[in-house]
Amino acid sequence: MKKEKSNPSNRPATMRDVAKLAGVSQPTVSRVLNQSNTAISISEETRIKVMAAVEQLNYRPNVLARGLRTQQTQMIAVMIADISNSFFHPIARAIQDVARERNFDVMIANSDQVYSNELHFIEAVTRRPVDGVIMVPIHITNQFLGEFVTRTNTPVAVLGQHVDHPLIDVVFARDDKAIYDATQWLVKERGHRELGLIGSLDDLPPGPRRAQAFVDALNELQIPVNPAHLLPGDFTLEGGRRAVQQLLETTDKLPTVLVALNDLMAIGAILCLQEAGYSVPDDVAVIGFDDIAEATIVRPALTTIAQEPADIGRKLATCLFERIGDLAMPRRILESPSHLIVRDSA
Repeated sequence: MKKEKSNPSNRPATMRDVAKLAGVSQPTVSRVLNQSNTAISISEETRIKVMAAVEQLNYRPNVLARGLRTQQTQMIAVMIADISNSFFHPIARAIQDVARERNFDVMIANSDQVYSNELHFIEAVTRRPVDGVIMVPIHITNQFLGEFVTRTNTPVAVLGQHVDHPLIDVVFARDDKAIYDATQWLVKERGHRELGLIGSLDDLPPGPRRAQAFVDALNELQIPVNPAHLLPGDFTLEGGRRAVQQLLETTDKLPTVLVALNDLMAIGAILCLQEAGYSVPDDVAVIGFDDIAEATIVRPALTTIAQEPADIGRKLATCLFERIGDLAMPRRILESPSHLIVRDSA
């Protein structure tokens, strides 16, 4: 038997329609849909009746109206630095999972590490307010972020220890220490004396911090740093290819190992070396950073420094939702672990 609709007109169903069909009050419908934390308990039987009425009437809450009443949009915005880099995929997934538990939606934007894109994101969440923002800022300065928080009262959590503001929570990994320890391991445990680095093209995070850790490790071991072996990169696979191509064109003596500041550049380096007839790791070893999924697919499998992106995402989202509840709470700085994974490339 076909279920008869209780709202036969063509107009959209209202909360009053849902309440009438379910046989409850409108405030009860509101509590069920918004999962309100109140002293008034809602029985499972009532919840089932309300949700059945919602489905039968195809009711869709008016999010804008709800936001005007509660001063909340139930939406957070997330800006990822490079959505094509699989390192960020578990971060986004973990943020989505935490948000879903709290009945929040997530809007994700990709900056491609471009300054104008970062500015556009900030302008967008200023014009269309959200309840909180998670960012992986590369170009935007501390001052700019601080002005955004002050101007909009929007809670913000970021990935990156370079951000320093009393109302912005930070999640980070000690990537400098991880690079330092891995460089020392390459010398002490693997016997390398000619080490090269695929770094970054500019002075933006996290490139300089990781590159300095590499240099510091070699200086402590009294191993000379060959400027010809310090190569520019851009954290992409093609950037790794270009760095190795530049190395092959400008020097006759290759380093025995290349330290790439992320896995994509490391994989690009491996592919370029192999295409040029070199064996990895017999001729040149390669080590990366991030432990993305592709690290186990490339051959030889990539030795890399593993971060825990899902842990990073959970920490970012948890910090943000706690700050949504209390914007003035003390700043949190949370560390996420990292560790060396030894595979076949080094």
